[in-house]
This record gives sequence, C-alpha cells and structure tokens, in this order.
Amino acid sequence: MEIRFINQNDSLSEISNIYEKSWKYAYQNIIPQDYLDSIPKGRWADGIAKDGMNTLVLQENGLMIGTASICKSRWEQYHGYGEIVSIHFLPEYIGKGFGTHLLKRCIEELNKLGFNRILLWVLEDHTGARRFYEKTGFVCSEEYLNDRIGGKALREVLYFYHCDHV
Repeated sequence: MEIRFINQNDSLSEISNIYEKSWKYAYQNIIPQDYLDSIPKGRWADGIAKDGMNTLVLQENGLMIGTASICKSRWEQYHGYGEIVSIHFLPEYIGKGFGTHLLKRCIEELNKLGFNRILLWVLEDHTGARRFYEKTGFVCSEEYLNDRIGGKALREVLYFYHCDHV
C-alpha cells in the first residue's frame, strides 16, 4: 500500500472514476438512483487539481483504489481549521481498512500544514461513513447544512477532530 500526493503523471480521469464508482455505490438509497446513474465519466476530473486543494491517492499493488482531498477550511466561520473535503474508494475496497490509513494520512498532512483542528461534512443519512468517522475520533457537532442532490433535500452534518499537537 502506498499513499501519496498526486503528480502530473497521474490520470485525473482515473481519479475521477474512483469518485464516480464510490458515489454510485456508497450513496445508493440516499441520493436518487436516476441521479447516480446519470453521473458522467470524468465528472470530477476538473476539480481534482484545483488551486488550494491537496489530493492524495492510495494505491494497492500499483492500482489507484482510493483518493482524498484536503485543504484549509472553505468555511469563513471555521478559519484556522483544516478540512477533509472528500475520501472515496473503489467499492470493492470499502470496509477493508484502507480508509483508516487514508484518513490518518489526511490528518497528518493537515497537521504539517499547521492545522490542529479539522472539519469535514458528511451526509446525515450516510450512517456507515458517520460510524467510520466517529470510530476514528471525529465528533458530530450537530451543525447541519441543507443540500439538494438529484432533486432530493438532504442534510450534511459537520464533524470535528482536534489533534493533541501540531
């Protein structure tokens, strides 16, 4: 297993494919199926290498199986926080322990950038992800953000993680 930052030799389409497959698998019965089915190939490719965003990939036996993006908080009221914007895996690798390694690396990299307080948003109905974050030390804030995906009203809940050191 190798976790590293993306470089110019990486295929943004391949990384976007991880998002696409992850969304279609993880958000079944949460986001309307017709919306999930309509996600186009390459949907996330343009945003992966966006300025200010740091994207990691996790490779297993040379295959990209997971990705995560981190940055300084995009939320004005949480200035001084680091943010985990996303963590996604190919469906066949979900639940096999890789997520814990990638999440820990995200925390380490945000620490290196000077952030000892970290936030992330997760869909309220995505109970598997919420259990995963809680198990790894994130605390639900009970602060919510209303969202609409595929015509369905959804809520995202804010989670915090506080590091003991920077």
